[in-house]
Amino acid sequence: MEEFLPILKNVARYITLTEDEKTYYTSLLKVKKVRKKQYIVQPDFVCNHRTYIAKGAMRSYLIDDKGQDHTVAIGIDDWWIADFASYIYREPATLFVEALEDSVLIQISYEDEQELLENLPQFAKFYLNLVQFGFANLQRRILSDISLNATQRYENFLLKYPAMAARIPQYALASYLGISHELLSKIRNKRANNS
Repeated sequence: MEEFLPILKNVARYITLTEDEKTYYTSLLKVKKVRKKQYIVQPDFVCNHRTYIAKGAMRSYLIDDKGQDHTVAIGIDDWWIADFASYIYREPATLFVEALEDSVLIQISYEDEQELLENLPQFAKFYLNLVQFGFANLQRRILSDISLNATQRYENFLLKYPAMAARIPQYALASYLGISHELLSKIRNKRANNS
């Protein structure tokens, strides 16, 4: 059960489980180790797992018709990641989900999650909290994207996610911020020179 301690701590922020419930929940989970640059989701295949990042860094992104990638989400230790539309609607994914570092993931399949919700209804509260906070963060990101310039978006990201900013490759961060790799380099250099 020790390998599941991080995810149990994550769940405990929102709901309380008995020891038997923890044992049942962890029986539905699988640990997956992935190497840097390995994909856990690819377009045209249904995303069958909700993924918790126990250790490591991941990103989800899409590639547009011009071959440009657009990072939709970035996650590090103690974050959740997937192609959520594919997972929920049971339709082919549109996103790649890729490891940015060697990572240890904990996954639950869609079918096992449905069983979990049937047998432990309090998990509905857990998932409701994940959705609410996820939606609020998405709204903040959209507002940031439409109201802040590139430098402000970068500064905002550094304030909110300093640990993540230190671990995410520059190309992925630039893609997430909606700016070019070159512009992010200029912003970083100017910031370093002003320090």
